[in-house]
Amino acid sequence: MPSIRVLIVDDVRNTRESIRRILSFDSDFEVVGEAGCGSDALRLTELLKPDIVLMDISMPDIDGIKTSELLSFRAPNTSVIIMSVEKDSDHMTKAMLAGAKAYLVKPFTGNEVTSTILNVYHKEARKREIISSPSTPQPSEKDNSGKIISIFSTKGGVGKTTTAVNLAVELRKSHAFQVLLMDLNLQFGDIASFLNLVPKKTISDLVQINTIKEEDIRFHILTHSSGADVLAASTRPEYAEMVSPEHIEQILQEMKPHYDFIICDNSTRFDDISLASLEIADEIWMVVGMDIPAIKNTKLALEILYSLDYTPKIKLILNKYDRRIGIGIKEIESSLGKKINYVLPDEEQLTSVLNKGIPFVEALPRSAMAQETKKMIKYLTDTVPPVKVSSENTKGKSSGLQKILGFGR
Repeated sequence: MPSIRVLIVDDVRNTRESIRRILSFDSDFEVVGEAGCGSDALRLTELLKPDIVLMDISMPDIDGIKTSELLSFRAPNTSVIIMSVEKDSDHMTKAMLAGAKAYLVKPFTGNEVTSTILNVYHKEARKREIISSPSTPQPSEKDNSGKIISIFSTKGGVGKTTTAVNLAVELRKSHAFQVLLMDLNLQFGDIASFLNLVPKKTISDLVQINTIKEEDIRFHILTHSSGADVLAASTRPEYAEMVSPEHIEQILQEMKPHYDFIICDNSTRFDDISLASLEIADEIWMVVGMDIPAIKNTKLALEILYSLDYTPKIKLILNKYDRRIGIGIKEIESSLGKKINYVLPDEEQLTSVLNKGIPFVEALPRSAMAQETKKMIKYLTDTVPPVKVSSENTKGKSSGLQKILGFGR
């Protein structure tokens, strides 16, 4: 692999020298230049055409955000990584909207800067390869692997996990699809509680294995009474640190051929884990609440997703809809600049059902929520080939045989 060409932009000379020194120890990197201000960064990027620009956010003439925005037009093949002492979500959001591909908080370690550069470089290389590859698949290479649905919201309490759980259960129970539900809210995930399951092994236990293969993943999977498989989140918040974006990509790639659907329930922020899930997903389903902060944050999140070229795979679900609140669907669509695809009405009985750990598609099958969920299922099932294995074929088999054949336990 050719060296990754890096331009370092920071108005502090000592910082530039420190980063240059870090990168000089690894033959994967070549520092092609340095700049102390935004205008020099623009000039040198156009001249040197680096693969990566490490960009400080605070500079004397043009700040890093504005420079990144200009570079996204002038040098589309160069990826910008923002560096800043600011670690709040507002600065991160502005950086991503400006076209930055990653955000490093100062002070960072040598390993953090090198791994971030490598991740961004390879991610963008894969994206370019996909774009340049022929759009018509070869008949002999038909892809029968499952569809990954990534569920996301910008605020807790809007029904993201409820949506993920009920989609998974309905897909499995009514259509006998093979379904894996992954809890990627690694610190405070609730999927196991929503399904009244007690995880003995979680995703944090799984990633401690050197080589993550299908049989290892299945050993860490729970199975709900509906037949849907569940990979639970960490039992302790601090254990979440063990899981990396690379682990998530590896698990999804390993299990995709064995399931019709993999549903990922993400955290409510653009962290590395969520971004890995959103990138690899076939579809991104965003759940929107009825309150003004939820709508405002969803609009910001959509802008970020648009900047990442995810527009074609985004669907919107408006949850807990109540016309008595005074905000109409048309008003929400106008504010977001995008059509609402599905509307889940508010149900008085929902809280009591959730507290019992029963999905509403089972407890309230005739409710308006369940009927709308069936519409989502119809959309999904209309675009998926026949199931890999029917549930009748898997009933009563030994767990060892199920592991070998790739069925739920």
